[in-house]
Amino acid sequence: MQEFDIVVIGSGPAGEGAAMMAAKNHRRVALVERSVEIGGGCTHWGTIPSKALRHAVKTLSDLRHNPLTRNYYNANPPEYPQLLSSADKVVESQIASRRRYYERNRVPVFEGSASFLDANRIEVRGESAAPEILKAAHFVIASGSRPYHPPDLDFTHPRVKDSDSILRYGHHPFSVTIFGAGVIGCEYASIFVNLGAKVTLVNTQDRLLSFLDEEIAEALSYHLREQGCLIRHQEEYERVEPRERDVVLHLKSGRRIKSDVLLWANGRTGNSDGMGLAELGIALNSRGQVLVDDCYRTALPHIYAVGDVIGPPALASAASVQGRFATQHILDPSVQPQPLEMIPSGIYTIPEISSVGRTERDLHAARVPYEVGHAAFKSLARAQMTGETVGMLKLLFHSETLQVLGVHCFGDRASEIVHIGQTVMADPATNSIRYFINTTFNYPTMAEAYRVAAHNGLNRLA
Repeated sequence: MQEFDIVVIGSGPAGEGAAMMAAKNHRRVALVERSVEIGGGCTHWGTIPSKALRHAVKTLSDLRHNPLTRNYYNANPPEYPQLLSSADKVVESQIASRRRYYERNRVPVFEGSASFLDANRIEVRGESAAPEILKAAHFVIASGSRPYHPPDLDFTHPRVKDSDSILRYGHHPFSVTIFGAGVIGCEYASIFVNLGAKVTLVNTQDRLLSFLDEEIAEALSYHLREQGCLIRHQEEYERVEPRERDVVLHLKSGRRIKSDVLLWANGRTGNSDGMGLAELGIALNSRGQVLVDDCYRTALPHIYAVGDVIGPPALASAASVQGRFATQHILDPSVQPQPLEMIPSGIYTIPEISSVGRTERDLHAARVPYEVGHAAFKSLARAQMTGETVGMLKLLFHSETLQVLGVHCFGDRASEIVHIGQTVMADPATNSIRYFINTTFNYPTMAEAYRVAAHNGLNRLA
């Protein structure tokens, strides 16, 4: 048996954040990872490969629409399996980098599945080595999540996929049905429709991504339809009929949708099974997500849980913050968690969406006096040069104090552009819509959208 101050279970962004924070503070920390390679779902079958695929598809879409390159594209159109391979080098590089982090910080990595023997000991069982028993004063569970599988759906059928297995699909689909129009469903709808597939996106709600600012969500819906995606709102799943040459999705409305492949993207399940958590008295919800308090402590206060295994917001960036905070709280229980509302969301559709802060709906409900500033990308010189004229930047600010309350961006590089607004919002000394007018931006850049939007908003004030 080996003893440590902290044992972290899972090597995704949450686990890495927790382990590195412990190592930098000179604590004896060990990491447990059940996969052969570290990095978690984010690196191997989630964020990294799907975003690399998205980038490859976006590049091809640009070639297809550019008059200088469209003839080359039409003569040599790559297929889906070729595009998937574009992620291989990125994944390999990420694994190598992360392994070096643990080596340089002298954090031992134990390969295998972890299960609690009691409140202070876990057993790690790998496929080849003998079981290891690790004892620690504190544990951080960062085991991630996986796609939810309804019990009546046969995911072994080659035409029924989830968001993990679709990245191993070996054919070029002519038509794709996506059930579930959350972030993952919308991202894959963008990918496949820009790949030239006939895409039907089935949504159980009355509109896409209801947590977004309504104007941004409507813009996404419009552009998905413009690209050729058919969106079906307020539909309920009844059954799936996989066949040899296609698959049919039966909906409770009576509608039947036939396609080459069905991508199930409706919810996720926490990777908490087999760890013996219930036996310790640690509560789980119906989706296997661990219940925690505001400081990410479970029912046993020396055992923390962070990242996707606790549910929303289920962002890699948020998971890393949660992991670091869990270790900080172990070291100093007086520290307070970082407000998650200041963590930007990034949705990698084509075009991208990113936002931070409050929406118009939030401000209206709270009766906060606010005004709106817009900048249409089509009016920016940089966007005209690159041809990325679809999209806008939207700033929400207090109409009396001029404090920036929300930043919402739809368009190319939105996930990068949003950080300028995030930085201003985070500092009370600079948080004013006038900051964007008094600051000099390079020209031509996409960043000058902030200056345009700020002028637009101030011009609206009475």
